Amino acid sequence: EGVLQVEMAALSYQRTRLVRAWTHLERQRGGLGFVGGPGETQIEADRRAIDEAITRIKRQLSKVVKTRELHRASRKKVPFPVVALVGYTNAGKSTLFNRLTGARVMAKDMLFATLDPTMRSVELPTGQEIILSDTVGFISDLPTELVAAFRATLEEVLDADLVLHVRDISHPNTEEQAQNVAGILEQLGVAEDAPMIEVWNKLDLLAKEDRIATQEKAARQKDVYAVSALTGQGMDDLLSAIADALTDPKTERELLIPFSEGRKRAWLFQEGVVTQEDQTEEGFKLTVLWTKRQEKNFREM
Repeated sequence: EGVLQVEMAALSYQRTRLVRAWTHLERQRGGLGFVGGPGETQIEADRRAIDEAITRIKRQLSKVVKTRELHRASRKKVPFPVVALVGYTNAGKSTLFNRLTGARVMAKDMLFATLDPTMRSVELPTGQEIILSDTVGFISDLPTELVAAFRATLEEVLDADLVLHVRDISHPNTEEQAQNVAGILEQLGVAEDAPMIEVWNKLDLLAKEDRIATQEKAARQKDVYAVSALTGQGMDDLLSAIADALTDPKTERELLIPFSEGRKRAWLFQEGVVTQEDQTEEGFKLTVLWTKRQEKNFREM
């Protein structure tokens, strides 16, 4: 889907540039005494070719989006938390994904190496299973067309129970990159207080003294872990932190479910969150003890 989105954004950009280029050419011709000419025919042909390509991509996207929505609906039925990796391009997200999952995802030093979210199951030290999602890397000054293009791809972040913000801590502009990622997450609608862990990656690229200082600095901050996805350093602490972050406190709620919404009642019993049930004239009066994630899934039904 991400590849199609980028292709469509590029074609839209080309179409705009095409019109500007031919307008400039016609002005030059007008100055030399030309009127009309083959340029008008050519711009129409070029425009038509681009429009046809955009229409074709939109049809393909429509099918892909439907498939993605079906997959997302299926995942919501699976009682596993989703953990999403985000970060500036080349921060080492795919390498970290490979380290945590054992998968062989493209780990290249290039822009947008990962265009579609890759998802794998990971077992934490506690025995809990999670779904880990790798997403596209961000860059600064991302064009408006591409922000829109990646919005669908990055929707996985909005649905995530926990976000891992992966940073290349060896990069001289690491602070600016972190601010850029925070800005894009804000544009996407990710709340400031959303559960998030900062992963300071690429410790192996630092000199020994800098590496020790970085580890000490990370240890003094909440929800910050210094690691090397390449060597595996710091992975155990990171996995334990993910497990701790996903251990949700439970809250008690009272619900009134109409008789016509038996599916919701069945789901609550399937989740094992019902502590008491009474039948009233309006429907089922339930007392539930659930996590924030379970409540969110219930509200979205």
